Amino acid sequence: MNNRLALGNHGFVNPGHIFNMRIFILLIILCAKVLANRQYPPELPGTEVETYKRASDVQLNVWIYYPDGHQPSDKKPAVVFFFGGGWKNGSPGQFHNQCRYLASRGVVAMTADYRVSSRHGTKAVSCVEDGNSVVRWIRKNAGRLGIDPNRVAAGGGSAGGHVAAAIATIRKFEAKGEDKKISSIPNALLLFNPAVTLADIEEQYTFPQDKAASMEDRAGVPPLQLSPYHHVKKNLPPTIIFHGTNDSAVDHKTVVLFEKEMRKKGNRCELVSFKDKPHGFFNYGKFGNKPFRESMFATDKFLSSLDWIKGKPTIDQYLQQP
Repeated sequence: MNNRLALGNHGFVNPGHIFNMRIFILLIILCAKVLANRQYPPELPGTEVETYKRASDVQLNVWIYYPDGHQPSDKKPAVVFFFGGGWKNGSPGQFHNQCRYLASRGVVAMTADYRVSSRHGTKAVSCVEDGNSVVRWIRKNAGRLGIDPNRVAAGGGSAGGHVAAAIATIRKFEAKGEDKKISSIPNALLLFNPAVTLADIEEQYTFPQDKAASMEDRAGVPPLQLSPYHHVKKNLPPTIIFHGTNDSAVDHKTVVLFEKEMRKKGNRCELVSFKDKPHGFFNYGKFGNKPFRESMFATDKFLSSLDWIKGKPTIDQYLQQP
């Protein structure tokens, strides 16, 4: 039978060809998922899209990934992710796979758009304002969305990680006209190579001169006002941080100092370092998905420790799906 299958050109199928075709199809699927991370506006199948506010004459949307069989009465935990891109660009599609996985674990996962300089001519301060707005919108609409308003996490990568950290630590930058009685402070933070320091840390860290000059312009306010490290205090949300030790965009020392300061103030903060990994290492499709797997496994365990999800992580099963 094996000899007949190998004849190929005589009307039989070569098993090697079948294997190669499967690999080819899997590569196409992987490439499509990776490209979706960068597309703007994103096309994210399986989501529901809602507008959380209008600003700078544009609608700002959030893409929602519901768990299977989700009902408005479920009161599930939620997480909203903010994409990276230096407050200049980027796409909500960056966290598509993180959202899909967490939804499979019973979390209402979301990825949010926010204003950036390349599309809206805004500064980082507007990004933080939008971050506050979307968390407040989630809590305001928690009943119809099937979300527990007391279990809303914020996460993000790079500049998006900064947005998540800033809305937890800094209370100054809020949009006009919103109901301030509804808190915009997340209940937990999931930070991926986040920019947690935008200014010097006295006697511990000097911001590189070239970056310091550009930060003055990019922030839109004095960088110290927008620097999460400099606003760490007691009773901040439990936090997990993922960071590569070879990150040229966000100095590893800054996240180490942030973790230290969080712990010093009595907050729960866990830093998961990835040896020699560069900026953006955690994105789906990078390094054979090993960092993606490890970071989501740790995220799963972190949320389980908060009693937000149950059971063992299923990231391996997720990665085996097409």
